[in-house]
Amino acid sequence: MGAAVFFGLAGIAFGPALALVLLTVAAEPLRVIVLVAGAFFWLVSLLLASLIWFISVHLSDREDARLQYGLLIFGAAVSVLLQEAFRFAYFKLLKKADEGLALISEDGRSPISLRQMAYVSGLSFGIISGVFSVINILADSIGPGVVGIHGDSPYYFITSAFLTMALVLLHTFWGVIFFDACERRRYWRLGLVVATHLLTSGLTFLNPWYEASLVPIFIITFLMGLWAFITAGGSFRNILKCLSCKQEDDSRVMMYSALQVPLEE
Repeated sequence: MGAAVFFGLAGIAFGPALALVLLTVAAEPLRVIVLVAGAFFWLVSLLLASLIWFISVHLSDREDARLQYGLLIFGAAVSVLLQEAFRFAYFKLLKKADEGLALISEDGRSPISLRQMAYVSGLSFGIISGVFSVINILADSIGPGVVGIHGDSPYYFITSAFLTMALVLLHTFWGVIFFDACERRRYWRLGLVVATHLLTSGLTFLNPWYEASLVPIFIITFLMGLWAFITAGGSFRNILKCLSCKQEDDSRVMMYSALQVPLEE
């Protein structure tokens, strides 16, 4: 029973992310590099946030439960701000890398676009964030024990898995929107990304009132996904073309003879 719960929760939490990695990232070496480097940047932000929270806890009165709860909220807010700061730093790094790749390429273009890097970096932030969010819960799900036997909610495990899945997708969408906003210098979009990230983290403090946290977070996920889709150049027509599996014929035809170098007389 414990193994079934473990694999079921892991499938819910990381199934979409695993599919995205296998279908869109794993076959491209540059995308894999961007994925791994993005996870490193997120880990550094987590380290700094943990250090700030650890120092603040040790400098405060540990007997004051209300103060400690306030410091926990403070630590979550600092963690969000540091994550977005390191997302911006990663954008700057990838921008420089993109310019360097364009210089050394034969056709003067980078082999990976900035939008692709935005998507992969967001996915990397989401995966590593999800792993750290749910790894202890997955370990406890193996057993022994029964969830809710002492009066707690029996939906703790399943809700945590769905929250992790939403968090992974949200980071992916935030990455696309954030990079586009930095590229176009639309700073109000950056503010909305940070605000929705703070709101999502704040909603988790409503647990175990799961209806008040899970439903709004999935609404935010849907809206951010729609925004990221439009930002990436998506349209309803693209969706119909994808579902119909039809390919448009290219009306432009290039003759092979035009590609040959003319013989010298």
